[in-house]
Amino acid sequence: MAPASTSPGMAPASQRLNSVEELERYRQAILDARDPETPRIIVCCGTGCQASGSVEVAEAIKKALAEAQVEARVLPDIKTTGCHGFCSRGPLVIIEPKDIFYQRVKPEDAAEIVEQTVKGGELIKRLLYKPQDAKEPLATTHEIPFYAKQNRQVLKNIGHIDPFVIDDAIERGAYRALAKALTQMTPQQVTHEVATSKLRGRGGAGFPTGLKWESCAAQPGPRFVICNADEGDPGAFMDRSLLEGDPHSVLEGMALSAYAIGSERGFVYVRMEYPLAVRTLVNAIRQAEALGLLGDNILGTGFNFHLSISTGAGAFVCGESSALMSSLEGKVGRPRAKYIRSVEKGFRDSPSNLNNVETFANIPEIVTRGGEWYRSIGTERSTGTKVFAMTGNVYNVGLVEVPMGMSLREIVYGIGGGIPNKKELKAVQTGGPSGGCVPIPKKFLDIQMGFGKLAEIGSMMGSGGLIVMDEDTCMVDVSRYFINFLVEESCGQCTPCREGLTRMLEILTRITQGEGRVGDVELLEEIGQFTNTFSLCGLGTSAANPVLSTIRYFREEYDQHILEHKCPAGVCKPLFHYEIDPEKCTGCGVCRRRCPAGAVSGEKKKPHLIDQALCIKCSECYRGCKFDSIRIM
Repeated sequence: MAPASTSPGMAPASQRLNSVEELERYRQAILDARDPETPRIIVCCGTGCQASGSVEVAEAIKKALAEAQVEARVLPDIKTTGCHGFCSRGPLVIIEPKDIFYQRVKPEDAAEIVEQTVKGGELIKRLLYKPQDAKEPLATTHEIPFYAKQNRQVLKNIGHIDPFVIDDAIERGAYRALAKALTQMTPQQVTHEVATSKLRGRGGAGFPTGLKWESCAAQPGPRFVICNADEGDPGAFMDRSLLEGDPHSVLEGMALSAYAIGSERGFVYVRMEYPLAVRTLVNAIRQAEALGLLGDNILGTGFNFHLSISTGAGAFVCGESSALMSSLEGKVGRPRAKYIRSVEKGFRDSPSNLNNVETFANIPEIVTRGGEWYRSIGTERSTGTKVFAMTGNVYNVGLVEVPMGMSLREIVYGIGGGIPNKKELKAVQTGGPSGGCVPIPKKFLDIQMGFGKLAEIGSMMGSGGLIVMDEDTCMVDVSRYFINFLVEESCGQCTPCREGLTRMLEILTRITQGEGRVGDVELLEEIGQFTNTFSLCGLGTSAANPVLSTIRYFREEYDQHILEHKCPAGVCKPLFHYEIDPEKCTGCGVCRRRCPAGAVSGEKKKPHLIDQALCIKCSECYRGCKFDSIRIM
């Protein structure tokens, strides 16, 4: 059987696969048709790289290849893929089979890449990645610590397959686990493997996935499988990248869940702000249905599973399970009390199994390789790997997948490359807006990333957001930012969350404006504990965490704001000013030239001065000074 067309779109209906044997023959035909030694130019076209111009880069490379008249034997294929994860270095271009890694590529670099690297076999040094403080750049992907220190299980296909071409996914094993389950395993055996793996939900709560499936399967009536792709945490993009880069792993995981619990209907609830993810999913579902991998009588086994996509309007609260199901029904997305769980009565009052994108993406490998294999990765309480979106004040911003139990030190410094500009690490915010700001330098740099360990210090892993903060971060202002976000996103249904968050925001705003009062910190703690205790849903019961954790570990900053009217980080404008140290100032004039308000004056090679009446505290002089002569006072 010949493989389907490699152009984006729906596979021909005549290609429908009616048995597991036909799927294997189809996969073998794809493998036979492709030479692994054929040169390939892989261009990352995830959302981040597209925003930096990767689509234009791919087109420029195609044009350069056509104009260069490259010999047929060395003419490379051009493949566009999902997000490679190394977002701060995009657009990314990888040249195989030599694994040459080029970063921050521009369309005008295309001709040089073709002439010098494709035709000449030479490296372009300026396009290579150079680690912080390293003397020489690194030439290949596997040399780069950002990739070398990861354990990519969920992300293993991203960067290798075109998400719009189902043949690429099938070549790398897509739907093989589903075929195995449908022909060699009972639904109970599938659930048993998931339970054996000790996989916990990757959406934030960490509920045991196998137990949830068992509970749902035990309920009478029609059952539904729902994928939570409503990723709303600021700085988080794990689910989006998975859907954009390897949609079939998620669809296969949902089909396996449906088989295990006895469902024939599934939904993917995805944010409307993810247009590329939606387009990728629609295409993937159509191609899978055309090949007989979704829909009626899958692979001739009699198993039916139909999938639909629902786009949410972007409400953060719809990431909560009951609010999501309410929105899926066409109602206002508001949580309900969970004295009856969604596995008993969820969508349309029917038993519903809800997992997030990353949870479903883990399932095919668990079914293929067994629960014991998965359990061997990570720790006893937190098995497997976890995908984190590492952002903020870190040298290597991007998407990383590591074994559970890896220390924050290894993630931030080993994979993240440390803090730029020789700054000191101050904190890492985990778990999204309702997580906790975990102080790093003294006590917790070596803490293992896992569900239990983070909870012990007042934080949570959440869905996988990881925001790194340096010494120039004001923890009071960070708390204000996250509480402001939660005030805007709260559904307003219950009083503790609605009123508690609003009052906390008012107090935090006063403190950052220099109007803090003695007793404000104690009042914040009281309101925060009340909000966390008596709110209705998971958003409200963890909403005060940023405030409570920063008070717990950074109480001195609150006191400095309130008692001394100072912001030591230089963030809260009413509470600081800049001064130039005459002993360190060389009179280079950089600060004078960068000041947009004309507040800096001085002669060349003589100490400069800042006119406080004119200074707008834009920080341009502070960021531009190479001699550390400008101080925050």
